[in-house]
Amino acid sequence: MEYMLFIASDQNPEPGVEQPGEIQAWVEEGRQRGISIRGDRLRPIEDATTVRVRGGELLVTDGPFTESKEWIAGYDLIECTDLDQAIDYVSRHPMAKFGRIEIRPMWPLDL
Repeated sequence: MEYMLFIASDQNPEPGVEQPGEIQAWVEEGRQRGISIRGDRLRPIEDATTVRVRGGELLVTDGPFTESKEWIAGYDLIECTDLDQAIDYVSRHPMAKFGRIEIRPMWPLDL
């Protein structure tokens, strides 16, 4: 099953320092185990653009639509045999110590 990981933090993250190379080691583990499909950091929320259509009118807003203390800093797409394997792998991500990681199963469109 494929899972989307939302790597989240807040504007004032919990204290802690990521050790050099920690994320790279986590990604490499996923590649070696055949779990990691793709992932990347996201630009800061100030660079976001929100698009909505209401009543047939296009509304484009600079920045995120929601006002929130937490923000998504990155994402990963992984493939695991089950949720237990995903949790085991995600528990070693450095951001699990300082932020939070949401694991969400993919729900493919049946077209």
